[in-house]
Amino acid sequence: MTKVKHAKSSLRRKKKIFKIVKGQVGSRSKLLKTAKEAVRKSLIANYIGRKKKKGDFRSLWITRITAACRAQGTSYNKFMSGMKKTGIALNRKMISDIAANDPEAFKELAEKVKA
Repeated sequence: MTKVKHAKSSLRRKKKIFKIVKGQVGSRSKLLKTAKEAVRKSLIANYIGRKKKKGDFRSLWITRITAACRAQGTSYNKFMSGMKKTGIALNRKMISDIAANDPEAFKELAEKVKA
């Protein structure tokens, strides 16, 4: 019986790994073992980054809302509690969009919340 070396499948596997680490510096893009480590670390970092991005956007929205609230003479905390009390159900993304793109509408919203 002949010896099977799995050349085609192992080459395909290597090619896939080297395609992912293309552009990395030094042995990370040349040697298989270090390339595998680089791929593993980069995939972990990607996963963490996807989770972190959600918090980053939320803090951006809160910053925009805070700036618009201060222009209206109130604080973010009072504005959001007023939104809840009046029963206006808008999420932070929508409120920050209104604050950034339509200051007049935000002014009306702030007046409703103050009353």
